[in-house]
Amino acid sequence: MSRWRQQGSLWCLDSPEASGVIEFIGGSYLAATPQISYRRLLEALCRRGLSLRAWSYVPGFDHQAQATEAWRAFRGVRQDPSAGTRALPVLRLGHSLGCKLHLLAPDGGRGSSALAAMSFNNFSADRSIPLLADLAPRLGVRTEFSPSPQETLRLVGQLYGVPRNLLIRFGSDPLDQSPPLLEVLQQRPGDASSLLQLGGDHLTPASAGLRQNLLGTWADDPLRQRQIDRLAAAIDTWWRQDGARGPA
Repeated sequence: MSRWRQQGSLWCLDSPEASGVIEFIGGSYLAATPQISYRRLLEALCRRGLSLRAWSYVPGFDHQAQATEAWRAFRGVRQDPSAGTRALPVLRLGHSLGCKLHLLAPDGGRGSSALAAMSFNNFSADRSIPLLADLAPRLGVRTEFSPSPQETLRLVGQLYGVPRNLLIRFGSDPLDQSPPLLEVLQQRPGDASSLLQLGGDHLTPASAGLRQNLLGTWADDPLRQRQIDRLAAAIDTWWRQDGARGPA
């Protein structure tokens, strides 16, 4: 496994004998430094033979614009001959808001073989940002994400074209909204989406790597590490069984 390297807004980690490429978008402000915040999970997947492309961003209100920006960054690296991954199948992986951004990609997901969506979150801005409903009118700022939660699900049902999707829901996660997404996906002809329930909480994909980087090895939590190992194994097993093929 090589070292992390930055290429524009992407952090890249290559597996020596990669059988596929993961395009990863994290959630909320953890996504500003995905190579740190999600290091444990992403490196575990890399050890399983998957090269990583992780988009770094700070969330805004225009989610459609950010989805397009991420898609362009991934496409730029994918089409770069020097990257050595042009012929490999692509698994899009998202956490929380990152799931929504993948679902809103302008290609409708068709540049990938499958999507694994961890803790899909589609709350309104008022619900996601405390005090926004009270402060926004005073500040004269926008008070809703674009597209809105309802419009997001409508767009997914109408435009998202990838049949193979794994929605991952953690047992103690009040922010997860996977069931309504699954319902929309399964209404599409030929859909092959499924829901996987695992132990953990909303921060399970991120917490161990973040804690260790900030606090040192003494702060490592063996339970969190086991949860991340199980998560990486579940994603890899599902991908190899059902998704390791060309774009949809």
